[in-house]
Amino acid sequence: MVLKTIKQRIGTMQMSTNCYIVIDNIQKRAMVIDPIQNVKKILDIINYNSAVLDYIVITHGHADHIAGLKNIKEVCDAKICIHRLDVDGLSNQDKNLCEIIGIDNPNIEPEVLLEENDVITVGSLRFRVIHTPGHTEGSICLYSEGILFSGDTLFKRAWGRTDLPSSNFPQIIDSIDNKLMILPDDTIVYPGHGRVTVLKDEKKIYLNLEPY
Repeated sequence: MVLKTIKQRIGTMQMSTNCYIVIDNIQKRAMVIDPIQNVKKILDIINYNSAVLDYIVITHGHADHIAGLKNIKEVCDAKICIHRLDVDGLSNQDKNLCEIIGIDNPNIEPEVLLEENDVITVGSLRFRVIHTPGHTEGSICLYSEGILFSGDTLFKRAWGRTDLPSSNFPQIIDSIDNKLMILPDDTIVYPGHGRVTVLKDEKKIYLNLEPY
């Protein structure tokens, strides 16, 4: 597997956001998670690896995670995937915060509506969808053996904001405690912002949280 991370400061708020490119280097199939505005760099990595982009997966419908969605869709026949509860985030500015963050509203329809435990297959690679409501009602993480793409649910030493439309603090803590903390300790966590972490290091935080 080839895994590449691209960071870019998005919109007028200059939010540093992580975009991930996953490539099965045997079958040459690819997936992009949360496309940034620098679509050329994404495509350059895919083309360098002689791969075909099959899926564009959105962890949640906020502007900084869909900034390059419309542009990459215009040049690739890849399927847009998002949880059914966050579909409005691809068009509704009250939910996706495009005006606040300072990017154009993509106003686009997805091809795949994701649900809990759906599996996204990229060549020989398989990623299980974990529905983790809290940051948004349709937030998801993607898990493959030893790897978790956590979107804005779980960061290094922090969890996602819960003061935004459709966010909920008890829900995000429940999602982390009961869906993510049960994964193997050595799982590497690739978040939507900030640095990579390892799940065992984050478990120390949540084990010590007071009940809410």
